[in-house]
Amino acid sequence: MISALIGPVTGLLDKFIPDADEKAKIAHELATMGERHAQELAKGQLEINKAEAASRNMFVAGWRPFIGWTCGIALFWHFVGLPMTIFFVSWFNVEIPTLPTFEMETLMTVLMGMLGLGGLRTFEKVKGKTK
Repeated sequence: MISALIGPVTGLLDKFIPDADEKAKIAHELATMGERHAQELAKGQLEINKAEAASRNMFVAGWRPFIGWTCGIALFWHFVGLPMTIFFVSWFNVEIPTLPTFEMETLMTVLMGMLGLGGLRTFEKVKGKTK
């Protein structure tokens, strides 16, 4: 939202500020405002993540591992369990009901988001920012 406002405001600088140096300084401040805001939001989320991870309550600290294990089990079923089950069932000529499949688009969205966060954690460890 802030980025959408920066362009029009920067265009108005020509009308109200005659000094080119002052105008450039204000334009730069406006351009970096969105980036600083995004960084502050990310820092706030990191603090929330730290507090959640430090909690002993399973319902606070355990939700990320739960989502990770759920995605892992669903991926295992989709790519390993289901094909192997179908193979062995057809090998022994057994009739079974239709097996469940998952909506992989949604699952992959959640999983990639979690793995992206995991990648940032690895980056922090490599840079020596964590224990």
